[in-house]
Amino acid sequence: MDFDFTEEQTMLRDMVASYLTDNYSFESRQAVIKSGAGHRASVWKSFAEELGILGASFSEEQGGLGGGVIENLVVMEEFGKALVTENYLGAVVAAGGFIRHSGWKGGDALAQSIVSGAAIPAFAYAEPQGRYNWADIKTSAKKDGANYVVNGHKAVVAGGPDATHLIVTVRTGGGQRDADGISVLLVDKKAKGVVTRDYPTVDGASASEVYFENVQVPAENLIGAEGKALPLIERVIDELTVAAMAEANGVMDKLNSLTKEYTKGRKQFGQPIAEFQVLQHRMVDMFINLQQSISMTYMAAMKVTSDDAAERSKAVSSAKVQVAKALKFVGENAIQLHGGMGMTEEMAVSHYFKRASLLRFLYGGEDHHIVRYEALSFGKA
Repeated sequence: MDFDFTEEQTMLRDMVASYLTDNYSFESRQAVIKSGAGHRASVWKSFAEELGILGASFSEEQGGLGGGVIENLVVMEEFGKALVTENYLGAVVAAGGFIRHSGWKGGDALAQSIVSGAAIPAFAYAEPQGRYNWADIKTSAKKDGANYVVNGHKAVVAGGPDATHLIVTVRTGGGQRDADGISVLLVDKKAKGVVTRDYPTVDGASASEVYFENVQVPAENLIGAEGKALPLIERVIDELTVAAMAEANGVMDKLNSLTKEYTKGRKQFGQPIAEFQVLQHRMVDMFINLQQSISMTYMAAMKVTSDDAAERSKAVSSAKVQVAKALKFVGENAIQLHGGMGMTEEMAVSHYFKRASLLRFLYGGEDHHIVRYEALSFGKA
């Protein structure tokens, strides 16, 4: 199977890498984090206007570059290498997936606003009791004339502090864990009754607890069919998982290079520790774990566009198991080979380790995806 990027995808990768090298140093990132912000408006503006990468996966009719899942993968790999904290996952990958797969009439207008940088959606799907069951939803939306009235609580909404809109999973019917009765709404974050509590996350980004108190949402903001949105949500989360795995590969690539560089400079017994055979073996194992993760992520990216839901989800889950295990192995060994220095705020490796630890469990860790793969294989899902 051909995993080579096209000329256009290679150009996209090189353009993103060049911009991040020039404008997204570890020191500048740390300065922003220490200021309490997880998002730089100037950087997002550059993503939209200078690079045009916010449109990488949108159609040309929507003002984008006509790409898709692979273009998001390319961008996220480079973002992982630079520890980008801006919420591309929610604003572009999640929103783009809902627009692409729902047939929603308002999708083109939202897409154009995202591409221009005017709209920054965040995906509000998690609830405190839900774990990785996307159907476990208490947030309700009841029809009231031309509007839906939304009440509930969404937890750990990544990018929430800087979002202009929220893509919210709600229950419009059925019981708390029923597959039927789930819908998706686009909510203006400034709407009356939307209350947020913002906070920094351990990896330097930001998130929000979002509370909905009798929020009036126009019925035309319903994305997809009312009460039948679970398959749509699962498909979008599969695409998000692929994008997050691509970011994880970028993070692991940097963990490997930082470790290799450090061991060349750190000396014991009069020689660099990189010359110790046992450490060379360890770093080879780290490299192998990364390469396996890259291969499986690329395979999942090619399968995630399939209309066969079981085939798509099995490919994603099998890849996520490998990537999650690799994140643990590469991250822990990178810290160990740095010694005590690896845990300090001043060392970049500690920040890559934090992001690796979060990505390991984002959209499900290895245990969840092993169970999911088994259920899909035996028709239990």
